[in-house]
Amino acid sequence: MNPMILALILFGAMYALLLIFSEHRWITALAAAAVFMLVQLLPPLAALKAINWNVLMMLAGTMATVELFIQSQMPARMAEKLLQIVPNIQWAAVVLSVFSGVISAFVDNVATVLMVAPVGLAVARQLKTNPIPLIIAIAVSSNLQGAATLVGDTTSILLAGYMNMSFNDFFWFRGRPGIAWAVEVGALLTIPVLLYLFRHEKGKVHAEVTTVVRDYVPTVLMVGTVVLLIVASQFENKPELTNGIICCALAVIGIFYESIRQHSGQVFRSVMQAIDYKTLLLLAGLFMVIEGITQAGVIDAIAALFVRVGGGSKLLTYVMIVGVSVLLSAFIDNIPYVATMLPVVSGIASLLGIEPYLFAFGLLIGATLGGNITPVGASANIAGIGILQKEGYKVATKDFLRIGVPFTLIAAVSGALVIWFIWA
Repeated sequence: MNPMILALILFGAMYALLLIFSEHRWITALAAAAVFMLVQLLPPLAALKAINWNVLMMLAGTMATVELFIQSQMPARMAEKLLQIVPNIQWAAVVLSVFSGVISAFVDNVATVLMVAPVGLAVARQLKTNPIPLIIAIAVSSNLQGAATLVGDTTSILLAGYMNMSFNDFFWFRGRPGIAWAVEVGALLTIPVLLYLFRHEKGKVHAEVTTVVRDYVPTVLMVGTVVLLIVASQFENKPELTNGIICCALAVIGIFYESIRQHSGQVFRSVMQAIDYKTLLLLAGLFMVIEGITQAGVIDAIAALFVRVGGGSKLLTYVMIVGVSVLLSAFIDNIPYVATMLPVVSGIASLLGIEPYLFAFGLLIGATLGGNITPVGASANIAGIGILQKEGYKVATKDFLRIGVPFTLIAAVSGALVIWFIWA
């Protein structure tokens, strides 16, 4: 059988299994990588080299530091203080949504929802109002701004790893504004949407700051991670694993400090349990499989197909990439999608004779924001709905769509336009 056809069949089978067995995606990806090696589509040494260890180390280290940050109770206290300045629940919804967005630019989206949603529930109980719209707004906002920074989301880390981008590059890249500004424009334009959606919620908010911060060191470590990544961005010839080492080193320092401070090994155990090993293993498998289909010529074939359908038009191809990304990410996990499409959009740019950044940034905008259309399109949305269900609330699909659709459309369209005007 033609190697490209075989590789395409195996890749299609893997993707189908990823959708069917969503709880075991890591097993599917690793098994697919093993099959690629068994049928000699991918040499074992090439498979190991294909794994981006810097990305995996950044993710693991950030996850650990975020867990310490959550345990310190600092995010909950920050949210309570913010609620003291709002006049009613309409503005409380906006403030909590914006706050979750800002936090998610540096903290995993699901972790952000787990931190901020309890505050939203408390406000809803106090005012005896329906918490469903408030929690949905928090969830979709946290999913939005993950693309703004290098450490905000797994997809951002994938982009940075593939395009060799530093923390600073998300803000200023090759003499132009980076992708962060497009994300922030989208975030700002969602504020009027939220104000309109919550226009009838005029109940007064009487917030109290009751949460006590247990320790300020995790906050220092969170800020230190960002600062050191910025500093590392200034060095052009730094070792490949620099960012991963920074994230892991600060996490280790935090674990040791908290273990000594609490005189307990429970800190180490809780942080290790908080690390999402399944996502790390999923990415390792995907890196290998993507290398396999690349060597078999599948990536080049998909890129050529996009160029043919787009008729060689840069604008039409860009619209296709963003539109398809929004549509697909509403129903499938954006991590394997982005991991697969990054080499594809790079190939498309090469065939059109342009740099890949326009298409890569458009891909990230579409794939990150598209998940907000449906309840199952992003892990943050699933987490928010899970919290509501645990509290006894039944979330109808129409309840989610009422907020998710307008929120996604305004953020995705505006973000994509900003990227086009800057990078086209």
